[in-house]
Order: sequence, then structure tokens, then C-alpha cells
Amino acid sequence: MQKIVFMGTPSFAVPILKDLVKSNDYDVLAVVTQPDRPFGRKRVLKASPVKLFAEEANIDILQPEKISGSKEMQKIIDLSPDFIITAAFGQFLPTKLLNAAKVAAVNVHGSLLPKYRGGAPVQYSIMNGDDRTGISIMYMVKKMDAGDILAQESIKIEENDDTASMFDKLSILGSKLLLETLPKIVDGSVKPIAQDESKVVFSPNIKRSEEQLDFNKTAFLVDRKVRALRPDPSAFTFLKGKRTKIWQTKVVNDEKTDLAPGQVVIKTKKSLKIACGNGTVISIIELQPAGKPKQNINAYLNGAGQSIKEKEQVITNE
Repeated sequence: MQKIVFMGTPSFAVPILKDLVKSNDYDVLAVVTQPDRPFGRKRVLKASPVKLFAEEANIDILQPEKISGSKEMQKIIDLSPDFIITAAFGQFLPTKLLNAAKVAAVNVHGSLLPKYRGGAPVQYSIMNGDDRTGISIMYMVKKMDAGDILAQESIKIEENDDTASMFDKLSILGSKLLLETLPKIVDGSVKPIAQDESKVVFSPNIKRSEEQLDFNKTAFLVDRKVRALRPDPSAFTFLKGKRTKIWQTKVVNDEKTDLAPGQVVIKTKKSLKIACGNGTVISIIELQPAGKPKQNINAYLNGAGQSIKEKEQVITNE
């Protein structure tokens, strides 16, 4: 039975950990995850999804604020695992720790490397309009997501997929691919492929300044950004001068307009269609004005949005 130390934090990592625990081929000695973080207005400490599962499964839990040089790192080294496996852990691992794995240190990454190295690969694949994304199983090295690729499999990004749904799909795919790959590492049949550095694309964590929608872009890309930032951190715009989160949109493929981006193309009691770049049109389906709960467009237009008029410039930069 191969001994494993598993390192992960968000819900994406949970199905991967679950399947390792269920397998008769692996013994998960410990789980390493980020410390509990303050959450909500009351700043109540919240455990990561990986920690919650590890508690249920009665697995030893380590939560270093910084893994490098920590007592938790030394404990992992002392455990002498066959594999160290990471899935969205959220910290760089020092070479000394990577070398502690007797067989290999392996990462489950949510993109088709070398495209989208970094902390937000799923968000960028949706936001940039990609048709497909996928999972890469790779050796870990000190450089971010730069290790040799051991296995890859792609998956289609469907019309209504957002980051939440893609994480769910990718975590299942990642678990399957990992369990197929680990025995090949053990028996030596795996064939690592070096990443082509000329094709590297980075996907750094989304900054607050990048959460605002740009209606000068096509409706397709506006919709993709809404989906990429859903459910977190969420996209916003200034609608009638008020900061407003946009939760759901729909590209109106059969309509074109000569109106400037941000102007109202059509307004009815149940519909609000806005001009975007290149004469494209987008329909707002669900939104959330500042300080208000989420509401569908029908509720908004029967309330705060009653004064909106066709051809009005309702979307502004601030």
C-alpha cells in the first residue's frame, strides 16, 4: 500500500482526496490544508472543504500558515510518504519537501499545461473564451506548475458552465486521471513530457480591479467573464451609476445594434438587453444592486429599474 500525504484546500480537491481514501491501494497518512480563515461580516473562522472532509475521515490534519521551514513540514518529512500529492493547495513547496516523497511529488492541475499556469486556470479558460480545458497530472518542481506532464485529458466548456460547474467536472476528471497515473509512476511505465516553455500562459489570481465588466468587449466575452467570476468573486458594473453585481447574462445571438456599448437596446417588463462591442447584444438575467439581495431582471425592472429607457446609456465606468 502506497503511503500518501495529500495537500489541498478548496472543494476542487475534495473528490480527489475522497477517492484516494476509498482506494485499497493507498494510505493517506495526513492532509495539509490552509489555516481556517475569517469569513462573512462577523469574521467567523471557517475551515477549508478539505479540512472538513479530513475531519470526517479521521485523518491527521496539518495547517501551516507557511509550509517552508515549519514544524508541519518536518512532520511530513518524518512520515516518509511514497507520494506527496497536491490539488489546489495554495502555497509553493520547497525542494526539501518535494524530495521527501520516496516515489514522487505529483500535482493535479486544472488546465492543459503549459497553458494557464498559476492560481486561476479555470477562471481564465472560461474568461478567454476557450472551447475546452482539462486536467494535467504533473511532477512538482519548485517553479510554479512547470514540472513534466505525466497525463492530460481535456473536457468541453459548455454554454452554461461557470467556474463552479467546471471545478466540479474537473475534480472528478482529476481524480480519475490521478488514479490511472499513480500505478504507472510506480511501475515505471509513465512517460513524462517536458512542457514547451514557448507556449506558457499564466493565470494569476484574479485582482479586484479585474472584476469589472467591459461592455466594449463582445457580448460573448462579457458573458464569459460573468461566468468565469461566478460564484466568486463575482463580476460587477455600474448600472445607472450604482455598483451592481451581474450574476447571469445571455448572449442574444440573433440581434445586432448600432448603439454604443452600455446603451439599452430593448427594455420590456421582463427583459433588459444592453449593447456590447462590435454591435453585439447581451441580456441581463440576474443581478444584485449594492446592499440588496440577488434578483431576477423582472423584479429589478419592476422596482429600481422602472426609470430605465431604451437607448439610455445605463452602463458607465463608475
